Amino acid sequence: MEYDPKIHHRRSIRLKGYDYSADGAYFVTICVNKMKCLLGNVTDKGMELNLAGEIAKKWWLELQCKFNGIKIGEYVIMPNHIHGIIIKNEIYVRADLCVCPGSSCVCPDSINGDKHACKGEHADRGEHTGSPLHEMVQWFKTMTTNEYMRRIKKNELPRFDRRFWHRNYYERIIRDEMEWYYTEEYIINNPQNWCDDWENPDDTL
Repeated sequence: MEYDPKIHHRRSIRLKGYDYSADGAYFVTICVNKMKCLLGNVTDKGMELNLAGEIAKKWWLELQCKFNGIKIGEYVIMPNHIHGIIIKNEIYVRADLCVCPGSSCVCPDSINGDKHACKGEHADRGEHTGSPLHEMVQWFKTMTTNEYMRRIKKNELPRFDRRFWHRNYYERIIRDEMEWYYTEEYIINNPQNWCDDWENPDDTL
């Protein structure tokens, strides 16, 4: 299936007024521009990354070094997109998930009597507990694109059309443990479901 912006445009379901610097778990999808398969191929052995895919993997994992208090959960790099869970609060433990009263996010239970900031709340000194999600995504896109362009100059990678990543991204707030479980299952099974994936340009369904 050829790229069609009317079909393949991924709409954000970003909640109006939601504080994306708040603690929580987020399911994030970032797509290659025009859904081009530049990150590798799915084979009988699973997803096999090429050099561009390895670059994306490196900088995806580097997010938790660049931004304080975040952790990378389950993720998968596919031929033309990335799915991953970003956990905002480094002491986040899935077994301790609870839904905060009056909040649309998931947060950890209090540990040793300590409370963690949730939606609409602030950490000590009136500061948010971390960077907004869009800043993390933009940093990831910038770092991967910059390295890719350096590799182009060394004739190690082919050129891309205008931009490497689609300008937008998709995110969903993970609200409870059941949703976390299904999100992880979706990510883990993504390579084996590639043939039926609407993001697969070879899918003729």
